[in-house]
Amino acid sequence: MTLGRTRGAVLDGVDGALVQAEADVGNGLPTFLIVGLPDAACRQAADRIRAAAANSGLDLPARKIVVNLSPASLPKNGSGLDLAIAVAALSATGSLPVSQVADVMHLGELGLDGTIRPVHGVLPLVLAAAQAGVEAAVVPAANAAEAELVPGITIWPVHTLSQLSALHGARERGLPVPEHPDPAELLGAASPAHPSLERERPDLAEVLGQDEARFALEIAAAGGHHMFMLGPPGSGKTMLAERLPSILPPLTQEQGLESTAIHSVLGTLPAGVLVRHAPFVAPHHGASMAAMIGGGSGAARPGLISQAHHGVLFLDEAPEFRPHVLQSLRQPLESGTVVVARSRASVRYPARFQLVLAANPCPCGRGHGKGHECTCTPRARRDYLGRLVGPLLDRVDLQVQVPAVNRAMLSGAGGEDSAAVAERVSAARTIQQERYAGRPWSLNAQVPGHELRQGVHAVPTTVRLDLDRALERGQLTLRGYDRVLRLAQTVRDLAGGGTPTRTDIGIALTLRAHAGAHG
Repeated sequence: MTLGRTRGAVLDGVDGALVQAEADVGNGLPTFLIVGLPDAACRQAADRIRAAAANSGLDLPARKIVVNLSPASLPKNGSGLDLAIAVAALSATGSLPVSQVADVMHLGELGLDGTIRPVHGVLPLVLAAAQAGVEAAVVPAANAAEAELVPGITIWPVHTLSQLSALHGARERGLPVPEHPDPAELLGAASPAHPSLERERPDLAEVLGQDEARFALEIAAAGGHHMFMLGPPGSGKTMLAERLPSILPPLTQEQGLESTAIHSVLGTLPAGVLVRHAPFVAPHHGASMAAMIGGGSGAARPGLISQAHHGVLFLDEAPEFRPHVLQSLRQPLESGTVVVARSRASVRYPARFQLVLAANPCPCGRGHGKGHECTCTPRARRDYLGRLVGPLLDRVDLQVQVPAVNRAMLSGAGGEDSAAVAERVSAARTIQQERYAGRPWSLNAQVPGHELRQGVHAVPTTVRLDLDRALERGQLTLRGYDRVLRLAQTVRDLAGGGTPTRTDIGIALTLRAHAGAHG
């Protein structure tokens, strides 16, 4: 008997890592040994494979079988390597043609009856194979529509081990490969859609009044600025936040694949759906640290901030979140990634999101309202908002107040729709991309402060006179000074681009002062 081999893949965070499965059948007691740092679920594949092969009419002799999964330093988790291990072992016994399976990737979990069951993370696994030059992949039929999203690689969906044997047998004899299953069947076998992917996109025209808050939202979208809204209950903070994705540009192909891969890993991806619009994630204020940043017991999973990658993370009633959960957002806001440390390894997840915070002015929520008397003590109000003051709020450029809705707002006509605002946002982002071409940033919110003060794109000192005076009086910190410059540049880009004027600086100062921003 010859050495059997094929390709598989495992998840490393939300990326795929290729695995070579090699099988040797030799003399000795009838054992099935899997080596190469497999976890318990992976080691249990031996029993599943023997039963699946027997129930599929394939020959797996009662001899000593050793399967090596390389690289040995990479942990092999879960049951997604079942099919690769089975193919390697069956090709070593001659039940499958070695020449046809060696350079093909095989993904899937085996049932005892020989069925090939879907696995999570097929998209990033197939993407890793395509990037490594693998020309074809065999995947569970239920995962086929997802795998087909990856360009440059042939996908062969299979339902059973017997169908897999027929597939490779036909290839060996030069016969046509069996056609894909019916697309309707693939859609029916898929997992349910994630709410953030199937939600109907709300329109900005539905927001009545709140002209200043709408303008602030447009600036946030145009420059990629994080945003904090302060106002009483019912003023429209949540409505505004939910409409931010509707004015953001569609995701690029690369961004779409990255965002889709995260949902693929979580098993929440509808069949054949590529995420094309900025996701919107709004966690409950009781969310734990593991739920927010990722991790959890057992195998690590991407958290809510990774699900918001290339989209919006909205924290309503932000002061109600646990302080350590809020502070855990600081590092992802800076780097765009989050590292979850585990006992055996560290996992890195992407987390480049736009943060939107909303809060009431006090615990009872009536501090700025009319017709209701606030029941909070001055200390309670101060402590409530004090939970947000510090390193987290230091990273939020836009801090605006959303007033209570009045009769004039209700009787007035709605504002511009999302399409009109999105057109201006797209034009402003194009200006920024051209300005920062060849630089490590593409949006105003990402530009370091020293670049705005002294770099190639510095704002002239004559324009910064009002800012300089505010800095000298102690009304602004240097960090706040830089934030205003970023906002002013975005205001100017929305007006057609160029160097910010003193008027733009004044508008930027107004958009921070109304929420009582610190620094």
